[in-house]
Amino acid sequence: MFTLQKEASSSKARLGVLKTDHGVIETPIFMPVGTLGTVKGVSQSDLVQKVKAQIILGNTYHLYLRPGNKTIKEAGGLHQFMDWERPILTDSGGYQIFSLSENRKLEEEGATFKSHIDGSKHLFTPENVVDTQRILGSDIMMILDECPPYPSSYDYAKNSMELTHRWAKRGRKHFLETEPFYNHRQHQFGIIQGGTYKDLRIESSKFMADMNFEGIAIGGLSVGEPIPLMYEMTDLNTDYLPKDKARYLMGVGTPANLLECVARGIDMFDCVMPTRNARNGMIFTKNGKVNLRNAKWKNHHKPLDENFPSELCTKYTMAYIHHLIKNDEIFGLTLASVHNLTFYLWLMEKARSHIASDTFSDWYPEMVKEIESKL
Repeated sequence: MFTLQKEASSSKARLGVLKTDHGVIETPIFMPVGTLGTVKGVSQSDLVQKVKAQIILGNTYHLYLRPGNKTIKEAGGLHQFMDWERPILTDSGGYQIFSLSENRKLEEEGATFKSHIDGSKHLFTPENVVDTQRILGSDIMMILDECPPYPSSYDYAKNSMELTHRWAKRGRKHFLETEPFYNHRQHQFGIIQGGTYKDLRIESSKFMADMNFEGIAIGGLSVGEPIPLMYEMTDLNTDYLPKDKARYLMGVGTPANLLECVARGIDMFDCVMPTRNARNGMIFTKNGKVNLRNAKWKNHHKPLDENFPSELCTKYTMAYIHHLIKNDEIFGLTLASVHNLTFYLWLMEKARSHIASDTFSDWYPEMVKEIESKL
């Protein structure tokens, strides 16, 4: 499934190819988040033609609750349901259950939780989340895990990790004993846990590496811990992961986070930040962050950057964009969302180019400084 093509000479950055039946994914890559079968404010055609998205992410928890397994199965799977021909990765819902700490109960069998929609009670087990993701038909499915909060005591993080490991064995067994519903292969990724404790992180990395999943995700980070600690744990985890498996850092992050973690050996990312920030009037550019609601743009009758490939930068003036955003016009929110996703995918393309030419380590620290500044 994953082929490592090149490693940078002076960092852990990697160039790779991830092959699925719905297409080839070049890594490092960012996956736009389509939680409910849609990337908020962005059409599927724009994702392909403008954003150049190679793979998107859906969420098992949300899609299971609404529209539900029956509807998705009758539609022929999530690809057919949302008219998306490229790869899809689905999260198991572990993080969403973690977020419902007051409305869920963790036991050996699985996680019992109350729906955020109507309060109805449900049980997710390592086996039935595989079944649901078989119905969704995602190209890559994640195991059920527990994501401990930050901070957590050592004992809590250890017990949580060990529960995730036991669930991983059951989920992998069920995956290997079942078949896809549709005419394409599915792959399964394990998830490393362990809080922010080095020995637990190492133990979990080795455990997931030995499970022979098609890829391995690093979970339990970007949950409130300091950014330097997130980098430290990521760097530690990748030291213990096999080179021939894709590495996915879940829920990360800012453009700078992506580059810093590519340098630490990560291949795949997802985050709601580009679309969520866009809807709040913030866009990311290669010259820094822009607050579109700022009054400084009210009479700026020029495009932002005629050299960047997004309509927000090249076709419309900042005065017009500012007007749309200030009035919460849907078109403005769409333009900003498409722009931010285009920027994230552009940044990953640039990273791949610099890894290929072995200039990544010289390029990315300066790029981080640029994109972290404010315009």
